[in-house]
Amino acid sequence: MRLINHWLLLSLFILQPLYAQDHFGQFLSQLRSDALTAGLKAATLDSALGGLEANPRILKLYRRQPEKRQSLQAYIQRRVSPARVQRGRQLLRRHQALLDSVAERYNVQPRFIVALWGSESDFGANMGDFSVVRSLATLAYGSKRKDYFRRELLAALRIIDQGHIHPDQMRGSWAGAMGQCQFMPWSFNHRAVDFDGDGRRDIWHSAPDVFASIANYLASAGWRDDLTWGRAVQFPAAQVAEHLNATFALPTWHEYGVRRLNGEILPMRPIAAKLIRPANAGGRPFLVYGNYDVLLKWNRSHSFAIAVGTLADRLRQ
Repeated sequence: MRLINHWLLLSLFILQPLYAQDHFGQFLSQLRSDALTAGLKAATLDSALGGLEANPRILKLYRRQPEKRQSLQAYIQRRVSPARVQRGRQLLRRHQALLDSVAERYNVQPRFIVALWGSESDFGANMGDFSVVRSLATLAYGSKRKDYFRRELLAALRIIDQGHIHPDQMRGSWAGAMGQCQFMPWSFNHRAVDFDGDGRRDIWHSAPDVFASIANYLASAGWRDDLTWGRAVQFPAAQVAEHLNATFALPTWHEYGVRRLNGEILPMRPIAAKLIRPANAGGRPFLVYGNYDVLLKWNRSHSFAIAVGTLADRLRQ
């Protein structure tokens, strides 16, 4: 009896991947039908989905989230390293004419475009090497956010269908973020720009398209080029707790006793600013402007938004 049970369990273990792949095939079949109904070409779907299999590694990476919270200081030290600042300044100078042209079109400061470029892909050096279609198909099939990743998968197939990139070249992060600005496919379809005029929105290889796509995303989300993002400030801890998440004009914050980190007074422009204190900031308060909320639309992480703003400040210096 024990021998029979052993072989039964072994058989189930061997058959399980085949059974799962069979269900994955049914998922792809239904997806293909929906994509055809949405107007995508059969040849596109043959090229992108033919022979596709789920990637178990993607689900392992997905289930490993969320990561342990890192202190804001440690996060910024890693994201705003001296090497990245130096490289960012070099690239800011190298692409100055192009960045100025993009800035004029979209009203976004070049230093913020470069800061996001550096934060997302280390200036194009680290875009990820996962097949975007395979990653999204795996997550649409096996994650807890099936509807979200299915929408992104259909968006990715539309990008291929429109001729912006071949499926084999559509590489990105394990979660499907693509190119030098790490757009998800839905963001690509709504925010990516063909700034070099070659008929393709190429956020993988074209610096004009990368910069303009970043700027267009920010502009569409309400960016103002007459403002920065915010700053860390001095404010007595008791008063921070009392005024946390409150919004006042800068002169009012000055009257309350808020000062820059070096003790100097705040700008006296009547700009609305909100007081925040991220949980991982070690008690450090920040005054942030509307542009900070735009950065949070890009990535809903205070650590990310503050790091991008800090990098942009260092690039200006």
